[in-house]
Amino acid sequence: MQAAPLLKDLVLVGGGHSHVHVLKSFGMKPMPGVRLTLIGRDIETPYSGMIPGFVAGLYSFDECHIDLARLAAWTGTRLIQAEAVGLDRVNRQVLLKDRPPISYDLVSLDVGAAPSLDAIPGAAEHATPVKPIAELGRRWLAFVERMKGRRDPLRIAVIGGGAGGVELALAIDHRLHEIAAGAKIDVTLITRGEILAGNAVSAHRAMRAILARRGIRLIENTSTTAIEPGAVRLETGERLDTDDVFVVTEASASDWFAGTGLPLDDRGFFAVAPTLRSTGDDHVFAVGDCATVLAHPRPKAGVFAVRQGPPLAGNLRRALLGQELRPFTPQSRYLSIIGTGDGRALATRGAWSVEGAWVWRWKDYIDRKWMRMYREPPAKPMDMSARTAPPDPALADAEARRLLADIGMRCGGCGAKVGASVLARVLARLGPSPGSGVTIGLEAADDAAMIEVPAGQALVQSVDFFRTFVDDPFVFGEVAAVHALGDVWAMGARPHSALALAVVPAAAERLMEEDLFQMLSGARRVLDQAGCALIGGHSGEGPEAALGFSVNGLVDPARALRKGGLKPGDRLVLTKPLGTGVIFAAAMRGVAHGTWITAALASMRQPSSAAAEALVAAGAHACTDVTGFGLAGHLAEMIRASGPVSVDLHLDALPALDGAVELFAKGFASSLQPENLRARHLIDGMDTHAHHPKLPLLFDPQTAGGLLAAISPESAIPDSAVVVGTARSREANDLAIHLIA
Repeated sequence: MQAAPLLKDLVLVGGGHSHVHVLKSFGMKPMPGVRLTLIGRDIETPYSGMIPGFVAGLYSFDECHIDLARLAAWTGTRLIQAEAVGLDRVNRQVLLKDRPPISYDLVSLDVGAAPSLDAIPGAAEHATPVKPIAELGRRWLAFVERMKGRRDPLRIAVIGGGAGGVELALAIDHRLHEIAAGAKIDVTLITRGEILAGNAVSAHRAMRAILARRGIRLIENTSTTAIEPGAVRLETGERLDTDDVFVVTEASASDWFAGTGLPLDDRGFFAVAPTLRSTGDDHVFAVGDCATVLAHPRPKAGVFAVRQGPPLAGNLRRALLGQELRPFTPQSRYLSIIGTGDGRALATRGAWSVEGAWVWRWKDYIDRKWMRMYREPPAKPMDMSARTAPPDPALADAEARRLLADIGMRCGGCGAKVGASVLARVLARLGPSPGSGVTIGLEAADDAAMIEVPAGQALVQSVDFFRTFVDDPFVFGEVAAVHALGDVWAMGARPHSALALAVVPAAAERLMEEDLFQMLSGARRVLDQAGCALIGGHSGEGPEAALGFSVNGLVDPARALRKGGLKPGDRLVLTKPLGTGVIFAAAMRGVAHGTWITAALASMRQPSSAAAEALVAAGAHACTDVTGFGLAGHLAEMIRASGPVSVDLHLDALPALDGAVELFAKGFASSLQPENLRARHLIDGMDTHAHHPKLPLLFDPQTAGGLLAAISPESAIPDSAVVVGTARSREANDLAIHLIA
């Protein structure tokens, strides 16, 4: 069914505790006509309440992190993995690092806080900050690996006596006694005030007793004056020898907050009203650690970010429809449960506190229940019918109302072209495309482009086009350009120029402009780096985004690489790992891990120009790129073009993207894989190796895959290539490919 036309962009910046609730809320009850976009630097977002348990070894990394890629897939959210560095409020854009900005109609900020290290000289150079929490998890895993089996004395200092510092000190102590049982462990907790300031006196007494029982030294009412290599200096003059220092002091606002021009509190955090909307811009909301509700100041604690999720979701809906917002008042007293790292915990609220193993079990139940809401897919699929329902007219401005009036009668043919004004603005934002030998290009208003072919050079041409498989239009543009240029690089040619064919869904004019601009900006990044000028193209409306290119390259005809040319003794090398097909087949179903998707996209966005140059320098005499027909299909083409040769293909040597083999084992496969399996009649050993975990890689269709080339046995193998097989003479009735484990 045709999706509802897009009228407004709701952009969430940061995958914090409040925003994951908004994602689920809009997933369960979509607003037709509203596109929800999540921008996050990290693909996995931690739940702060479980991080101390993770440090103590009570939770795995996955158990205490929410996979934003999977959550976005389940909820129909567009996910853009990028780092926000500011807001352009005049043009309503989120400024991103190393890529074009993303436009918004309404934006919500949940980006956490930055580490506050400036107050302690040497902290930035010689200590590990706990915030941003998203970075702590992998740093801790690396630390644990270094400490495993250690027998030398180990001295750790934790600076900060709030709940976070106390929990971390106890968790570190417990974990180190497990993994470095032969070492003498000394953990010191240092705080410039009293421990657990702001909590009940009974909690202070109980925690001091716990620390003493565990042998953790507590230094209260003492400031840290400097952190040096291997030491911490205190205001008392004492110098503590340390092997590592962790800083859990009060976090600070990120530097870019001030550049937004939004009202801030006295510590530099976004100032918001009880409705969670900025006090200075009706189009901006902010929650979690990055914001302060001026009427209800509260500590920077995860409990408040969790509680802000439901009221934020409700007020974002109301703001989109132009309705009055509802204020939210957080509780003034709240339950704090502090884990001690050893399967026990201390609970405190108001004037009372209690400690024991049952308190930890209680906390563990609460935390796991909350995480299940965002780590596990819904019991029943989301209702997709809401996504095709007519948008609420309250969402539309005058221009969008015209779109709604004729959406059921959108024209075909030339009537489906993107409007001239939209196209003109996109081309103006892109700017002229650099390139030599282009007589007429984008800067001219002629009907066609004109290029010059230098004497002694042959023109290499190819075309590729496909619909989007990722939500991020900029990344899609990068992948589409790399994929299209693959055929040029495979022939040893130099990319010269390209014509684009772009399709964008019907939407409000400004949204169509943004989508087209983002796609072509991503493509231009790749084309410009390759020295390939974008010289023209065509754009139109369609049910979903799609992008392709007709590409031109130049090559000396005598040095062009062809598919044919395999010789007995040649080594077959592959320049990229396999598995993009199965990973994105699983991603469409919301079951591929975000880290797998990120790694696959990184491979797909990597141009093959350097690999092609290295192969030519190594004397490659046959080459192709591995794309839709899979490794087996493209290898069969090389063999057919080469004469009486066959190939011994080493299954164990096949490079695989993270997650690909695991997904095959679970039964996932691309929709094109059954068609590619028809090449099995050319392969000897299918039955013998039927259960080999890498066998499905042979038939997995690749997007922007690597180069497959033949190199003489005496030639050096390029660093970017992996040897996957050897060519030999083919006897009568011999099959083309022989599998070897």
